[in-house]
Amino acid sequence: MALTIANTDEALIERMARQDQEALSLLYDRYRSVIFSLSLRILRDRAEAEEVLTDVFFQAWKSAGGFNSLRGSAAGWLVTLCRSRAIDRLRARGRRDASLAALAADPSQTSTLGAGGASPEDAAYLSHRSSQVVAALGVLTPEQRGVLELAYYGGLSHSEIAEKLGEPLGTVKTRIRQGLLTLRETLGSHDS
Repeated sequence: MALTIANTDEALIERMARQDQEALSLLYDRYRSVIFSLSLRILRDRAEAEEVLTDVFFQAWKSAGGFNSLRGSAAGWLVTLCRSRAIDRLRARGRRDASLAALAADPSQTSTLGAGGASPEDAAYLSHRSSQVVAALGVLTPEQRGVLELAYYGGLSHSEIAEKLGEPLGTVKTRIRQGLLTLRETLGSHDS
């Protein structure tokens, strides 16, 4: 299909600013695979990548009136939205994982959280989840647990962990990945 002036990316965004749903549909069809692929590459999680895809086009719909073609192309704008959304999700995932790991390290924090205004149901859930995390950490090999503790509690990068332990970087990365996969599988089985 040849692009007509009414169907250029910029024209579609202008139409979206006027609440033209067909324009959104056309832009979505044109860029969904690019946006999904990028978000999947960043997040490495299909479900989260699909959510980012939806978020990007929802945000594009809401902010189409603010798009300025002088500042960049429509494709670049969508990719930037995608990258920002995906990185936000990665950061949120990291904070969530760090919170669970902190609870695993010190389950007594659960009562502090409950006393700080969390509902009794939330406190019970955190206490239960904390014990699940502690049990999941017990499944890891000592090497896996050690590198994960240095990464999450110590805040060390993979390179810093390798240097500190005197291990090859590839070995450290493998242990972290295998440890996280084991935790995901173990904690995932608790969610069922």
